[in-house]
Amino acid sequence: MNALDRRLFLKRLGLSTATWPFLVGLPSLGLGAPGRPRQRLVIMFTPNGTIPSAFWPEATGSDFELGEILAPLEPFRNRLLVLHGLCNKVRGDGDNHMRGMSCLLTGIELFPGNIQGGSHTPAGWASGISIDQELRNFLQRHQETRTRFGSLEFGVGVTDRADPWTRMSYAGPNQPVAPISDPYQMYRKLYGQQQDREHLVSILDDVQADLKKVGHLIGAQDRPMLEQHQALVRRMEQELAADRDRPRHAAPPRLDEGVADQNDNVPRLSRMQVDLLVNSFANDMARVATLQYTKSVGQARMRWLDIADSHHTLSHEPDQDQVAQRKLVQINAWFCGELRYLLEQLAATPEPGGEGSLLDHTLVVWTNELGKGNSHTLNDIPFVLVGGGGGLSLGRSLRFEKVPHNRFLLTLAHALGHRLETFGKPALCEGRPLDLTKFSESDLDRADALPIADAVPGVQDECVPLV
Repeated sequence: MNALDRRLFLKRLGLSTATWPFLVGLPSLGLGAPGRPRQRLVIMFTPNGTIPSAFWPEATGSDFELGEILAPLEPFRNRLLVLHGLCNKVRGDGDNHMRGMSCLLTGIELFPGNIQGGSHTPAGWASGISIDQELRNFLQRHQETRTRFGSLEFGVGVTDRADPWTRMSYAGPNQPVAPISDPYQMYRKLYGQQQDREHLVSILDDVQADLKKVGHLIGAQDRPMLEQHQALVRRMEQELAADRDRPRHAAPPRLDEGVADQNDNVPRLSRMQVDLLVNSFANDMARVATLQYTKSVGQARMRWLDIADSHHTLSHEPDQDQVAQRKLVQINAWFCGELRYLLEQLAATPEPGGEGSLLDHTLVVWTNELGKGNSHTLNDIPFVLVGGGGGLSLGRSLRFEKVPHNRFLLTLAHALGHRLETFGKPALCEGRPLDLTKFSESDLDRADALPIADAVPGVQDECVPLV
């Protein structure tokens, strides 16, 4: 019985909500909360805004039609959540591309700096951690959700340039996290260190033996330091042993050889990176991942779509330029097709040690740094969610009234069990997380449509992640 069913059952008995936390724990009623399923998060980024008329569904609720850009997601329509009206209201230094990119997942201002962009003031890096890294740290703190890497940052066509236009993940203030665009480098990170680990185990064995030999020679004043070193060595050995013993549920994917990290290879690089991402999830190497296509102000030329113009330049053309608008729709629909490939691969991969597929336990978010390229607006930032888990009610198109996107970042945290009160700039978190758990009014009255933080009776104050 899920949380919603339990609440309806107790409500229909006419029982006071004050007694619910006690009653749901009684074994004889069979209302105990079920074991928490494993939960993952992928955030996919594509740049330079969208074409609103071809992107946003006209209708809200469950009876909506997908426009041309979102049409590739039709097979996943019932697992889709389209959020219209979320706005990046972070202000301060930097132009809208810079704040659109580096404030997208951090929800907080950029530091002052000397990187000049557009006609606005120069700026530096973001002044806070991004939500993907916050969730990585949260999951890594708990043994049941700890993984080898915690998070993985994939790039496709991201150049070596490092500035606020190219970074959306931050490990903390002034700490941008660079995505890995070379799939061969990512492969080596995931699978190429076995010999290094075996060599390190050998070294640790020698160190442990040496520490034992000198133990009786060390005075009392130095013994605490020796014990600290011994404990460190034991912990490293245990971590290496745990990684060695962790079962591999899926063999590493076979990558095409000799695919250079170049513009015209982006379609092949994209599929290679998606295959590696899905494989890393199947082997539980991480529970959080980002997938960044090019960058803000990205000038990729989509020649595989017979488009020779650069993406960012096209995005600046006026709405009256129908040729440019047509090309931008094609570009964004292609990005959506890559999202569909990711979803298909997740759906085709069984959940290791559990029921269903990886997609049943993975929430995928597709977003952008701008709402519309030629106006550089930070209003109506595209946010599309698809997948499973997190307690969200999917299969809907929702429209909000200029809601700060910080509240959506809080929603993601709560969906993975991290019950933050604020994230990023606190003033932009008023109203707390968005309530995305509601069914339609015909299914459930509003009294039972509870926010995510209250969706599971008796655990409102817990800070325990989904396993």
